[in-house]
Amino acid sequence: MKNIAVIYWSDGGNVEVLANSIIKGAEGEGAKVAAKHVQDAKVGDVTSADAVAFGSPSLDNNKIEQDYMAPFIKEFKLIPLQGKKVVLFGSYGWDEGKFLKDWKKTVEDYGFKVVGELAVKEAPTDDELKKAEELGKLLAK
Repeated sequence: MKNIAVIYWSDGGNVEVLANSIIKGAEGEGAKVAAKHVQDAKVGDVTSADAVAFGSPSLDNNKIEQDYMAPFIKEFKLIPLQGKKVVLFGSYGWDEGKFLKDWKKTVEDYGFKVVGELAVKEAPTDDELKKAEELGKLLAK
């Protein structure tokens, strides 16, 4: 059984809805999932997991949330991650998802292996929720 950490920041609820679909997919494959708001997460939640999903909306000029998520991600800059699998997900309003491309580069530079990503405009559609569920299944395999 794989241990999956789903760590996210959500304000309007769109990212949380995506997180719940990722959790559903991973648990459907038999994984044990620990889901946390980033404010409550610790580095050990990530380092002890077999795979991770990080979620954030696009805020502050096409960046991930800057008060909690960005500092949390930065903690992994000097921690050897040895290609830990990660899925990135989030929502955006007007930037067409550019924040996710920048975030992907950052986490890859820190040693994560991005195996999936999903950026949705505003609220996720049913198809996007299915894709999120598939990302959860991917992490559990």
